[in-house]
Amino acid sequence: MRTPAQNAHLALLLEVASTPKPGNVDRHRDLEDLRFEHFLAGAVGSQRGLRMAADGAAIGPAFERAVAGMADQDGDNTQFGALLLLTPLVRAAATELSQPVAESIVEETTVADAAAFYRAFEHVDVHVADPPADMAPLDVRRGGDAIPALEKRGLTLLEVMEQSVPGDDVAREWVTGFERSFAAAEQLANVDGPLPDRAATVFLSLLADRPDTLVATKHGEGVAREVTDRADELAAQDALSTDRGAVEAFADDLVERGINPGTTADITAAALFIALESELVSV
Repeated sequence: MRTPAQNAHLALLLEVASTPKPGNVDRHRDLEDLRFEHFLAGAVGSQRGLRMAADGAAIGPAFERAVAGMADQDGDNTQFGALLLLTPLVRAAATELSQPVAESIVEETTVADAAAFYRAFEHVDVHVADPPADMAPLDVRRGGDAIPALEKRGLTLLEVMEQSVPGDDVAREWVTGFERSFAAAEQLANVDGPLPDRAATVFLSLLADRPDTLVATKHGEGVAREVTDRADELAAQDALSTDRGAVEAFADDLVERGINPGTTADITAAALFIALESELVSV
């Protein structure tokens, strides 16, 4: 029987192995500076931090350790957002993997957890939007240099996540009890086929449901909406079953345009973990 940390590791591997996931690295597609093997190495590197979470360590230090290990490969940031979702979920699984328990885990985070979260940004280059003027001292891109301002305001990690909504849907998961992640796990259980194929189906459904916030940050809300509208058309047609070539073409087009719905991939990884850990699916 796999441990929660092992299921989280497996979820990261299954997420990148699933294809097609339009705009994202998968087993058939690389990006210019980010390749399939970088994600495999990132997943392996994250294991120590995930084990810390499973063993009851505080969320912030466990997340920072996972990110530091993930970053020990040539591709830089592969799974930062996915680990930000997985760390509290793995911690919850040590007791009970449910939305109420996951909510209680993030509600218990501290200023020290938030400081560790900021230090995690020193390990990788994460694309984030410019903060509002009153939050400039707390710009996460400042890494550890922002910790004095963070401590002065007394913000816990959950409160930092709350400040990031609605522009970041990973943060939104933290403040909504991982709502989409748990729903997508149920969807994984209710579609047919090998698990990587199911993950591709769920990814397309998630992308059709909401514009990806990473795409909106990098390319603007209009492009994010365009991508979601196209995904919605394909999902409505069940194109992965009836016209897989259309989804493959969509995937190639987004890669060529440099459009990467990475937040949707992060939520897919979280859903895979929940489905594996809850035995909704088996491998």
